[in-house]
Amino acid sequence: MDSDGGATTAASAATPGSGAEMKEGVGKHVMVILVGPPGSGKSTFAEAVLNAASGRPWARICQDTIGKGKTGTKIQCLKAAADALKEGKSIFIDRCNLEREQRADFVKLGSTLQSDVHAVFLDLPAKVCISRSVSRTNHEGNVQGGMAAMVVNRMLKKKETPLLTEGFSRIMVCQDDDDIKKAVDTYSALGPSDSLASGVFGQKSKAPVQAGIMRFLKKVDTSSAEKSSGAMLSSSGRKPGQQDTSPKQDNPEAVSTSSMEVDNKSNNMKGNEEKSKESASSDISSLTLAFPSISTADFQFDLERASEIIVDTASEFVQKHDNGRLVLVDLSQKSRILSLVKDRAAKKNIDSRRFSTFVGDITQLKSKGGLHCNVIANAANWRLKAGGGGVNAAIFNAAGEDLQRATKECADTLRPGSSVAVALPSTSHLHQQEGVTHVIHVLGPNMNPMRPDCLKNDYTKGCKILHDAYTSLFENFASIVQSHTVKQNDETSSKKSASGVISPNDSKMKRQDSHDSERAKKYKLLPPILTSRQNHEHQGTNTGNYHDKSMGSSDAPNQAREEDSKKNGAVTNKTWGNWAQALYEVAMHPEKYKNSDSILETSDEVVVLKDLYPKAKKHVLVISRRDGLDSLADVKKEHLSLLRSMHSVGVKWAQKFLEEDASLIFRLGYHSVPSMRQLHLHVISQDFNSPSLKNKKHWNSFTSAFFLDSVDVMEEIDQQGSATISPDEKLLAMELRCHRCRSAHPNIPKLKSHIAACKSSFPSHLLKKDRLLSSDSTLGMDCA
Repeated sequence: MDSDGGATTAASAATPGSGAEMKEGVGKHVMVILVGPPGSGKSTFAEAVLNAASGRPWARICQDTIGKGKTGTKIQCLKAAADALKEGKSIFIDRCNLEREQRADFVKLGSTLQSDVHAVFLDLPAKVCISRSVSRTNHEGNVQGGMAAMVVNRMLKKKETPLLTEGFSRIMVCQDDDDIKKAVDTYSALGPSDSLASGVFGQKSKAPVQAGIMRFLKKVDTSSAEKSSGAMLSSSGRKPGQQDTSPKQDNPEAVSTSSMEVDNKSNNMKGNEEKSKESASSDISSLTLAFPSISTADFQFDLERASEIIVDTASEFVQKHDNGRLVLVDLSQKSRILSLVKDRAAKKNIDSRRFSTFVGDITQLKSKGGLHCNVIANAANWRLKAGGGGVNAAIFNAAGEDLQRATKECADTLRPGSSVAVALPSTSHLHQQEGVTHVIHVLGPNMNPMRPDCLKNDYTKGCKILHDAYTSLFENFASIVQSHTVKQNDETSSKKSASGVISPNDSKMKRQDSHDSERAKKYKLLPPILTSRQNHEHQGTNTGNYHDKSMGSSDAPNQAREEDSKKNGAVTNKTWGNWAQALYEVAMHPEKYKNSDSILETSDEVVVLKDLYPKAKKHVLVISRRDGLDSLADVKKEHLSLLRSMHSVGVKWAQKFLEEDASLIFRLGYHSVPSMRQLHLHVISQDFNSPSLKNKKHWNSFTSAFFLDSVDVMEEIDQQGSATISPDEKLLAMELRCHRCRSAHPNIPKLKSHIAACKSSFPSHLLKKDRLLSSDSTLGMDCA
């Protein structure tokens, strides 16, 4: 390994010819995460590329030397990686990275900085890695000699094969020296404007799982290998026993993989069936959404613009969500929209296992095309009625009256740019014959002057509405996937609980599921959200006015919010799930909840609500009633008087609670990125004595920079016109530290035990500007 700790770069003239499929003119910076145990040749690989690089500057980030020539930390590697990428360099992450959790932060960093993230998996035989490690000397990380065998053995037991679903756009598997040489040649020949095709390359079928030192001479059970690799035995994604119909490739880079593929009509049904089976085997637990192109047929939306929006929103979905597949469907193999989407997706290197195209009838994908899609989207009309021809008529006809009844229970109308998910009854033909469990109705913009609400070629507004429509569609699908995943996890946990075996990963997943379940319960404890019919009745009976109003009322605020988001770096065009809408509904229609014990106060400007899962003895929310203010990212200087009113109300309730219990201390503030829609101020006592405070996310959301003090927010908006938020989710994953003395604690129970007795002063910055409210002017005292 080099001793520069990640500062190594190389640049020279580009030379072609690596055997890889190069694409010119679309090159990005590349993060290559090297995966392999000690002795697999990670450092040798990186050095070989650096010494032979063709015009592209590279840097090597090595954890063994990053601490000024000594072993450093993962955090140091992440910082060095970010710095190198921002300087325009491509990088090698030279650490073992054998577990998905160890790779996750680097993958996220690369995606955030818009780099292509690759994995080179040096999957050499265990005995080779052990032999190399034992015999080497002067190793930078000191993994050598007799101890090396034990280290390699321990690491191999934790090995998790890198998968595209982790966020990699490309994975190269190297199982011998020839594979490694081809991979080195591939990256050495990568010029500044070149990029590599996406997919998995070099993976051999029936590749055994690497055993540890005590087992590497034994025969590895094939079924175990299949299980540990997640049923992905080859780059084609075949199931065990499935015939390989693809041509043999000696060179792993000779496979030309397009990110999208439109089926040829000549062998449409058979080819589609084989492709769908292969794709399904890549992630058998993943649900699939089939959707038509929205607004491009009867509504005559421009195909070029529509294809760009489809690919952009699909890419956002794939990056944001780990599970779920999207399939764009059209009846014709000559479909121009499929061709345009295919080309754009190829340029973006979207994983074809997560987003693909398909030629067929969306109501007969399984029976006629062999493609099982659990969820299908319908290009609906605003009345959510059958008829009108096209996809809408076909889906309602195939699903029968069951879909009409189920839709009517959910909504009566739909505004452009939105969608509604409908659970399809099991009695429906689509459910029974095609396995479709949900239909998501979605409405896009109209450019046809013969249809209602024509935008008259206003593509500024039209593109925004179409983007909102696809985003809403995909987020509704994500909610269905999440519910399905939680159900599967519950079933798995039940089985493991019955056997008395619970792994640490199971416990972590259980905590996350508990958090998600708590959020869902918080929504369900309030009366049901208004349906579209109730919204219609509330706003008036004139359907035309209602429809026009829904089109125009949110567009201007949304555009303004987008401009603000560019200034403060925040993402404000968030699509909120059903559970996250509860506060919005309370704020907009408090009269519906007048009999609820949770509402403490209602005025023209705010609603004061008890937090249904308080994180302290006293915890209330002061919710703005101003429509269009979802979070702090939407707030501008013109809203300063509202913020001051919310603060005054919060102070009033803190003082009221102090009259009841003088020992309490209060803090008022906002979450940088709230989990629930509608601007709301937290008024929370600093004892944090509550059974609802269960995990790091709960704790850090109120004690880290993620929580913004109300007085600071008002001051910043007054001076700068907007608030600087801290959207980094890493703040929520920080170690548990006491909010007074800042001591670290291993878990929530021990932290709670400590803070119950801690008498330290609060940090000095909290003791200024009335950030803390108490009955005593002196807050805290020295530790006893």
